[in-house]
Amino acid sequence: MKNKTILSIILALCFATIITKNWHKIIIKKRSQHPPLPPGRKGWPIFGCIPQMMKNKPIHKWIHNIMQELNTEIACIRLGNINVIPVTSPELACEFLKKQDAFFASRPHCMTCQMTSDGYLTAIISPLGDQWKKMKRIIISELLSPAMHRLLHNKVCLEEADQLVKYVYNQCQSPLKDGLLNVRAVARHYCGSATKKIIFGNRFFGIEMEDGGPGMEDEEHMDALFTTLNHFYAFAIADYVPWLEAFDLDGYKKTLKNSVKSMRKYQDPEIDKRVETWGQGIRKTKEDILDVLINLKDSSNNPLLSVQEIKAQITELMFATIDNPSNAVEWALAEMINQPDVLDKAYKELDKVVGRDRLVDESDMPKLNYVKACIKEAFRMYPVAPFNLPHVSTKDMVVGGYFIPKGSHVILSRSGLGKNPRIWEDHLKYKPERHIVDESKEVSFVDHELKMFSFSTGRRGCPGVALGSTMVTLILARLLQGFKWSAPPNGPSIDLVQSEQYLLMAKPLIAHASPRLEPHIYVGP
Repeated sequence: MKNKTILSIILALCFATIITKNWHKIIIKKRSQHPPLPPGRKGWPIFGCIPQMMKNKPIHKWIHNIMQELNTEIACIRLGNINVIPVTSPELACEFLKKQDAFFASRPHCMTCQMTSDGYLTAIISPLGDQWKKMKRIIISELLSPAMHRLLHNKVCLEEADQLVKYVYNQCQSPLKDGLLNVRAVARHYCGSATKKIIFGNRFFGIEMEDGGPGMEDEEHMDALFTTLNHFYAFAIADYVPWLEAFDLDGYKKTLKNSVKSMRKYQDPEIDKRVETWGQGIRKTKEDILDVLINLKDSSNNPLLSVQEIKAQITELMFATIDNPSNAVEWALAEMINQPDVLDKAYKELDKVVGRDRLVDESDMPKLNYVKACIKEAFRMYPVAPFNLPHVSTKDMVVGGYFIPKGSHVILSRSGLGKNPRIWEDHLKYKPERHIVDESKEVSFVDHELKMFSFSTGRRGCPGVALGSTMVTLILARLLQGFKWSAPPNGPSIDLVQSEQYLLMAKPLIAHASPRLEPHIYVGP
């Protein structure tokens, strides 16, 4: 009996050895059938390149340095068990987001996006599935439709633009300010108040300051929003090795938890209150996005969205509408101040198209090609984030002759595309004229060839292009038409230094403004 047992064990071991060897051959053979992965870094077992990533911050610079060392426009960096594929080639970007878009339209399951979307309840962050389809349909057909844009967004954007001009004018008149303005704060103030009015019907969560600016509550909300954005899809360790989430080694989980909580403490009570007023029949007219979301019905005439879904989607809308326009305006104005000839061309275009007897409005925008070219050049050179949101491959694919395994995270480098020296002549110089190829054609912020990345394209393309384009053009056009801009008296020019950690200006733009229109224009009728 003992001998039979020993014999059985020996036979089992032999069988296992044969199976293991054959399986290994099968794996090798299967891998050999694929083209190679893009050049890059594999790293350690289990953790991949995470140890190197944590040593080389900021991470986006580390990734771009690897690509520069390898002289490649596509790379593969292993983080945990995930292949992260950064891309700086417009041709390959189009392959991923246009030609093969159906296979790269999903989003990753990860800690940071789960925390900011209440478990993937929203349109932008959710992976492919029924929830994404439902929320995307609502965004496109209900919230950002052309009819809604005309009836609500344009009116609100123009009203807030009027408030913006009055606010800057008051700052210019203040002896305490001496004509010096924090342009970053002004741009964010406009984008924030316009977005809140579109969503909630009110400009502020708290009490408006005497000069028309935001109070403490809205300042806290804005700080929390940008803190969340800075840590969202920002290479958190737990996004790639989920079982390390409990240890929160990089502090992302704690930071996000606190920042999202700070945002929601102002947003959620407004939503709860509005739901209650509709339920009690007190409110009967839909006046803003929140009203629209609350009143959506399914085929059985029941609420289409839960209160939790509404809260999550509104948080996502706040993320999507403030950072990009405000960042572009700050960088564009800084560059224009340093290039007086560019600033003068914009002034002349505004005087020719609009004149000085009224303020620019949306009907003027198709004719403001040079102003829009200035914005587009800021989008090209100074994107608000280093990469777009990840696109996840839903099957094994071959792109550009490289094997892209299922589950890979494809990230397009905004700065890598916009500053690719192979594509752009004088790629480090701010030249708005490069975007005006034909004087008769209106400048568009969307580059369908993905030579730069302002708004996304494909199935995950930004549905708010019209709103975002309106907001950013209106801000810069009003600031330029209404005021003469220059560097502060104690400095010959604006210091165009980028933040070491993020892509913002290292210091908020402080510029000198003085009115260039008659006083009654700023006061309004």
